[in-house]
Amino acid sequence: MARILVVEDEKPLCKLISDWLMKDHTVDQVYDGEQALRALETGTFDVIILDWMLPELSGIEVCKRYRQGGGNAAVIMLTARHDLEHKATGFDAGADDYMTKPFQLRELAMRVRAVLRRTPSEHHFTFKFHDLVIDTERHLVTKHGQEIHLLPKEFKLLEFLLRHPQRVFSADELIDSVWEVDSSARYDTVRGHINRLRKKLDSSGHSSIIATVHGIGYKLGDEHAPSDAT
Repeated sequence: MARILVVEDEKPLCKLISDWLMKDHTVDQVYDGEQALRALETGTFDVIILDWMLPELSGIEVCKRYRQGGGNAAVIMLTARHDLEHKATGFDAGADDYMTKPFQLRELAMRVRAVLRRTPSEHHFTFKFHDLVIDTERHLVTKHGQEIHLLPKEFKLLEFLLRHPQRVFSADELIDSVWEVDSSARYDTVRGHINRLRKKLDSSGHSSIIATVHGIGYKLGDEHAPSDAT
């Protein structure tokens, strides 16, 4: 599962893209160039889907600044223009791929898979948190070197929280992000998965890996922040 940032000021289109990609990936959404730069400064992403025409800062300017700052996530530019000179400008700014509007969501998903295959060494697949190591590529969790068996949805929920360490998510937001679009999951489903993760991963005498924020939802525990292991 890759972490993707969708930067698109047309909110219905942004949601459409995000909902489609959430079937297989973790997706964040922002709606202007300034928000995009802030997200890129505070988060680690594998792919950026970046609209050319944005409020505040253009997609081209965002891409240039991101590359100048050492950012190496794959960038797929979106634009309504078809001319070759326009595309050349995007590639010169640091884009890896280019799609013209309107486009098929299925094709966009194929482009995402392609850029992920192209540069696998640049993506962060392993995270450390407390005494845990989570290898998202091998779908493996270890604690003190011992493997901890997680069910697929438990693993996906843990990975999602690890990729958003400062965010608090309501049960509905977790359902939208972790469960399938047509899922019948409800609040009790989320609570059950979180309780099972706590039983499998928490250590006696330490705060839980997943904190409850009363009246709001859940977030990654505060005792330590996760760090990239690779």
